[in-house]
Amino acid sequence: MSDVPQTDVSRPSALPTAKLLQRPTQPLVDQNSNEYLDAIEEEWNKKVDVEIETLVDGMADIVSLASIEDKDKFRIAQEAFQAQCRAESMIRAAHSLMSTIHSMKLLLLLSDETQIAKRRDAELRGVQAEKTDAQTKVAALLDELLSSRRDGGSAGGGGGSDAMQTT
Repeated sequence: MSDVPQTDVSRPSALPTAKLLQRPTQPLVDQNSNEYLDAIEEEWNKKVDVEIETLVDGMADIVSLASIEDKDKFRIAQEAFQAQCRAESMIRAAHSLMSTIHSMKLLLLLSDETQIAKRRDAELRGVQAEKTDAQTKVAALLDELLSSRRDGGSAGGGGGSDAMQTT
C-alpha cells in the first residue's frame, strides 16, 4: 500500500526572496494542512504587526518631539537627531512591509499552479460544451430552415404563379 501524503499544501521550492519566513524546526510532515497554513498565517501576521507597531511608535515619537517651547541649541540638535533616527527606523519598517507585500504577491501568483490549471481546464470544458450545444442548435435551425424552403419552395412557388395568372 502506498503512503498517503500528510498535507496537500504546495510548497514553492525557489522564490527570489528565499529568506521570507523563519519556519519552526518541527517537521512539516507532522502537521496537517490546516495547521501548516495557520502557522504560516500567524508568522505573516506577527511580522506585519511588528512593522506596523514600529511605524506607529515612530510617528508618535516624532510628534512628541515637535513640541513648541523655548529650547537651547543642544536640545534642538538632540531632538533633530532623535527625529532623524525615528524616521530612518520608520523607513526600514515601511521597506520591510513593502517586501512582505511583494512576497505575498509572489506566493499568491506562484504557489497554487495546480488549482489554477484545474479551474482553467474546468472553464475550458464548460466553454467547449456551450460551443457544442450552440453548434447543434444552429445545425438544427439551419436544417429546419432549409427543409421549410424546399417544402415551401415547390408547393408555394407553383401556387403563387397560379394565383397570379387567375387575376
